[in-house]
This record gives sequence, structure tokens and C-alpha cells, in this order.
Amino acid sequence: MTRRDGGSLDPLDRALVHALHLDGRAPFSTIASVLGVSAQTVARRYRRLRTEAGLRVVGLADPQRTGGTQWLVRLTAAARSAQDIAAALVRRPDTSWVKLTSGGTEITAVIHAPAEDSSAPALLLRDIPRTTGITAVSAHCLLHTYLGGPANWRRSAEALDEEQRAALAHGETAQSEGLRPLAPDGGERLRPLGPDDGALLAALERDGRAGQTELARATGWSPSTVARRLAELRAAGTLFFDVEVDAGLFGVRTRALLWLSVRPADLEEVGSALAGHDELAFVAATTGRTNLVAQALCRDPADLHRYLTRRLGSLRAIDALETSPVLSTLKAASPAVTDLARPRRPTASGVSR
Repeated sequence: MTRRDGGSLDPLDRALVHALHLDGRAPFSTIASVLGVSAQTVARRYRRLRTEAGLRVVGLADPQRTGGTQWLVRLTAAARSAQDIAAALVRRPDTSWVKLTSGGTEITAVIHAPAEDSSAPALLLRDIPRTTGITAVSAHCLLHTYLGGPANWRRSAEALDEEQRAALAHGETAQSEGLRPLAPDGGERLRPLGPDDGALLAALERDGRAGQTELARATGWSPSTVARRLAELRAAGTLFFDVEVDAGLFGVRTRALLWLSVRPADLEEVGSALAGHDELAFVAATTGRTNLVAQALCRDPADLHRYLTRRLGSLRAIDALETSPVLSTLKAASPAVTDLARPRRPTASGVSR
């Protein structure tokens, strides 16, 4: 079965992960019907993958639709304090994708600033400059995401055939919640994301598959109101569901962040081309001396070398490339920390909130 220490996923595991990529809230009975197994088998596999592979479905607001801003920060720290600082960043509710890179003395993280905060987040302006042990900081505003978020890494979502994908897509979004969303051209307009949605989003960041009764308790709404609001947000593309799972179980042994400099006139073409590369799980345009960042997931160093020299090397618009090996990912897509996503070294540091 699955192991976090070098094992792999069997075909049914891979099919279940792919199904969750397509619809993170699809009922187990629906997934079971598509996969040709019992609902009990799907539920049992899901629980085992949560325990042994770090599988987690999380509900996230799409910043490109909600007006929020994301900052990708690179921190260089003294070797004795880097892991403490990284663990403190993990605990914050405004961070995601916290990684130790480049020999363990560099930390990268995504910082989330809400739409109503037009300035840089307090973490950049106040907390990081006051933190002992940080020797260098660079911050890159994420301008446009070419791959990532609602678009998943292809190699974790290639187990189902077209017929199976179509069956799951038919039951996606509002249908999986049992209610149709309000029509945007009907009597009531779709409400944009607002403060009253905060409790709903917080609960989905912890567990994207939380039931309507649990979400009703978290929000103070009725289950029918929860279902209707979920359907609205998903139909509008404001809310999407991501799947966190150990990439090592898909044969990944080498991970790296790629910082690229591309001529501005060619940025759109290169970003779109990289979004089609199976080796990449994330591609985004940023501010800064490097204006394109990507995450590579490869089988081994030789596989990464082939990718860099052959596929990237063939793109003449790339003027410069810096490669930062990822040693460990301490926090994934969701800002929420749960028992399944806790920092490895929960020690004190100046950047904690």
C-alpha cells in the first residue's frame, strides 16, 4: 500500500487521487461508481491515504477572482535558525507553500494579502525585518498564474480515461452539493466573496470534504444555505478544491524551484509553454529581477538535468535561470494547519503571530 518513506501508489490509489482532483467534494458513492468498486472501498482507501500519504482536500479562494494578492518571499537565514523561522511561518494563517531550499539556509513561502489590504502584508513590512537570524529578503508579487491552483500537476491526475473523467465532470460543482446555483441572469445575482464567507472558507481550508452539517456548525448557517453558497462560489470559479499529497509516491525524488528571466515581450509565450510541461507543477509571472518562477518535480537529478538542458534550453527567450533545490515542504497549499499538516519543528521564532 502507500508509504511516506519511498513507497508508491497502486492503480486504485492513483485513480482516487485523480478523481479528487476533478471534484474534491464528489461523494464516495459517485467516485466508487466511476472506479467500479464499492463506496466502502473508496472510503477506506481515502482514510489510509490521509494517514499514510498526507492526502488532504482543501478548499481555497482563487486570488485571481477575489482580488487578493500573493507574495512569494525568499528568506536567507543563518543555518542555526532557518528551521525555527520556517516552522514559525508554517503556523501563520497568512502563509502557504513554506519550503526549505538551497542547502537548508533559504526559505521560500507564499504570503496572502486580502483584497481589502492594498499594501504589502504586515509580515513583509513589520515581522520579517524584526526577526533575528534572517540575513536577506526578496519579495516577488505573483502577477499571473499559468499553472497551479485550479490547474493540477498532470502526473498526479492521469489515471482516469476520458469516459471516467466525463462521468465525474457531470457530477461536479453544484450537482455534488445537491443544489443548483443561482443563475447569474436570474432574479438574484451571484454574491461576490464577502466577510460573511470567512468562516466557510476557514473550515474548507482545514478540510475541503467537510460535510454540510459540519460546515453549518462552523458558519451558523443552515445546511441548505451552506449547500447553496458552495454551489454559487464554485459555479463562479471563486472557490476551487486542491489536493495535497506526497509527490514522492508518484516517483518524484528531486524537486526544485526555477527562477527565470524572460524578455517581457516573450513572457506570455514562455509562461504558456511552461504550463504544458509535465515536469512542472507551478508556473507564475512575478515582479523582480527574475520575472517567471516554476516548480519542477522530477524523478531524480538526471531527470531534472535533462529537463533543464533540453526542454528549457530550447526556449531561446529565457535569458537566465537559477535553480533552487527543495529539501522539504513544511506547508502545502492550504494556509490552515491541522494534525495532517503541522510544522515539523514547532518552535518559537520572531515571525510567529
